[in-house]
Amino acid sequence: MHIPLIGQYIDLVSNNRNFRYLWFSQVISLLGDWFNLIASAKLIEDLSGSGLAFSGLFLARLLPPFVLGPVAGVLADRFDRRRILIVSDLLRCLIVLGFLFVRTSEDIWLIYVLTTLQLSIGAFFEPTRSAVLPGLVTRKDLITANALSGATWSSMLALGAAAGGAVTTLLGTTTAFMIDAATYLVSAYLITRIAFPSIIELVSPTASRSKGWQTFVDGLQYLWQRPATLIVTFLKASSAITYGSIDIVQVSFASIFPVWGNEAATLGLIYFVIGLGTGLGPIVAQRFTKEQLRPMYWAILIAYGLMVAGYLLIGWGSLLTIILIGTFVRTIGTGINWVYSSSLLQMSVPNNFLGRVFAFDLAMTTLAASTSTLWAGWAKDMLGLSPNQIALVMAGVSLVMGIGWLIYLSSFAKRSQPSL
Repeated sequence: MHIPLIGQYIDLVSNNRNFRYLWFSQVISLLGDWFNLIASAKLIEDLSGSGLAFSGLFLARLLPPFVLGPVAGVLADRFDRRRILIVSDLLRCLIVLGFLFVRTSEDIWLIYVLTTLQLSIGAFFEPTRSAVLPGLVTRKDLITANALSGATWSSMLALGAAAGGAVTTLLGTTTAFMIDAATYLVSAYLITRIAFPSIIELVSPTASRSKGWQTFVDGLQYLWQRPATLIVTFLKASSAITYGSIDIVQVSFASIFPVWGNEAATLGLIYFVIGLGTGLGPIVAQRFTKEQLRPMYWAILIAYGLMVAGYLLIGWGSLLTIILIGTFVRTIGTGINWVYSSSLLQMSVPNNFLGRVFAFDLAMTTLAASTSTLWAGWAKDMLGLSPNQIALVMAGVSLVMGIGWLIYLSSFAKRSQPSL
């Protein structure tokens, strides 16, 4: 029996063994990631509580992919992607255990160091995972696979954040970090079960540094020679320039509106709503756009409109309910933007360039989010802006990004589109 909205996802997971293991790996790993985020934020709140301290945490999570993007992309296109994924999981398991040594305010520096190391390894994992996906599913299932991956990220954000908030509240941060470490081990095992296609010609590890640098330059030249594809690689960044600030705002709202008197529970609830919005958006949008390029472009424009509306609701909201509704609306748009930008790249970029293109895509996204996060922390502490005022500023930024995409649609996109 075909179930509306989710039937195609059930079919994909049921009929594609390799994708099923990759998906299971994502489910379990993301669950732990959100436990880690909630626990880290709770530690920062307990040990410091300043806006810049939170900015430091989120910058430590966002900057590594930007700094390491060139190296990560080259490795993903030149070496065994399966090994990269497995080793990345095992290393992150060991790193996460280091959070158990954070006990006092004098140890707060360790949170930043460990978070930076953890996300540095993740900088190699994410582009590689995006690069292997087209080799595991058929072309007609590509958007479905991306939508499911996006919905999974969202669902695990919702469940993981809610569960992470509950576990952190009831059992403490130590338990949350131990669960995160265990999920990396399970993820690594699941990846070992995947039969990866041997599509990419591997380069000997003894290859010269100049060859590696040239490989990176070749990736940039590929994008520069294809402006339409280059523009698509900035789509996620155009959303990240706003949601980076909201990461800081959400922690502030958790302090203002503690659920059951507990800030971690409020933060978990906010992330739960984010998960619902980013998960629902791509699933509903795909029902209308299918795999057709032009409808996908216009769906992205609608997504910008939803982001603007959501940020306005958050900016004007004086009740937690209104803020949650605004969060739901703006994350529907964010989810569409994220899934469709990934699908457009995977549909148009050759396999031997996918690692570098997705590394660039991730680097621009994290640079934008990091800039936004740093600005929000500075605006909160130095300018005295309230969380609502910061959200209103982000509404204006989203409006500018949406206008830019509309200009692109009405001019350049008509003459030059990614080759599908």
